[in-house]
Amino acid sequence: MLRNQIDKIRLLFRKDRESYFRIYRILGFFPHDIRFYQEALLHKSSTMRSEKGRPINNERLEFLGDAILDAIVGDIVYRHFEGRREGFLTNTRSKIVQRETLNKLAVEIGLDKLVKYTSRSSSHNSYMYGNAFEAFIGAIYLDQGYERCKQFMEQKILKQYIDLDKMSRKEMNFKSKLIEWSQKSKMEVSFELIEQLLDRDNNPIFCTEVRIEGLPAGNGTGYSKKESQQNASRIALKKIKNDEAFRLEILQAKERNHTPDTPEQPISVPKECTDETKGLPKTESVIIPETPSSVE
Repeated sequence: MLRNQIDKIRLLFRKDRESYFRIYRILGFFPHDIRFYQEALLHKSSTMRSEKGRPINNERLEFLGDAILDAIVGDIVYRHFEGRREGFLTNTRSKIVQRETLNKLAVEIGLDKLVKYTSRSSSHNSYMYGNAFEAFIGAIYLDQGYERCKQFMEQKILKQYIDLDKMSRKEMNFKSKLIEWSQKSKMEVSFELIEQLLDRDNNPIFCTEVRIEGLPAGNGTGYSKKESQQNASRIALKKIKNDEAFRLEILQAKERNHTPDTPEQPISVPKECTDETKGLPKTESVIIPETPSSVE
C-alpha cells in the first residue's frame, strides 16, 4: 500500500503518467517498468520496431504468460477443490485458461481498449484479446514477480469475474471443439483406444490417442472412454495452438495424404457389354491408373 502511494507521487512528475494510470486501473497497483505492459498490448499486426529494426509484439510475452497462468490457476484450483481427482482439476483449470474465457476477461477488465493492432487483423483473430491477457500476465511476472501475478488473478480476476464452483460444473466439450476445428481446416481426426488399465481400486482406466492426418496429437486418460477422448482432445488443441512445428507437420501430412502417388488419366477403353434394351455393344470411358514403373 505504501509502495503504491510512493509510486503514485513519483508518477505525478512523469510526462507519460497517463499511460501508467491506465495500467493501474486494470492492475490495482502501479507498474515499475511500463515497457513490459506496452509490449504486451502490441498485436503482431502492429508496425512497431526496435532500434535494431526487430518487430516488437506480444508473442513472446504471450508464451511466458501462458505458462505462468497455467501454474497460478493450477495452484488456486488445487487448493480450492480439496480431495478432487486430477482429471477434474485439469478440466476446471482448462475452462478458466481457455481462449474464450480469457477473451471475455480481457474485455471485462478493459484490456481490449488498449491493444494496438491493424483493423484488418481484428476481423481474422477472434482471440486477440485473450492472447493479450496472457501476454499481460507475462508482463506482470517480469515486472513484479510470481506472487504479484497470483495476487492479481485471485483479487482482480477470480474474485470479481469467476465463480470457481460454477465454472467447475460448466460443460466443456474439447472433442467437439477439435472436430469443429478439423472440419474448418479440412483435417482428418481419429480417436484410438490404445490401452485399458485398472487403478489401485480396480477401476478401469482408458487411454486414448487422437491422431490428426495420421500423426499422434495427444494422449488422454480417464475413467471412461469419453473422458479419455476429452483429455486427449484438450492436449491436441493446445498442441495445435502452441506448436508451430506440429502445425506445419500436419499440413505436410495432409498434402501427402490427399495427393495421389500416381496421377490418374482418363483412357477411353472399348468395353463390350450388352445393352439390355437394345442388345447393342457400347463403349465406356473409365479411369485406369498408370502402372508404376517400379515396385518396391
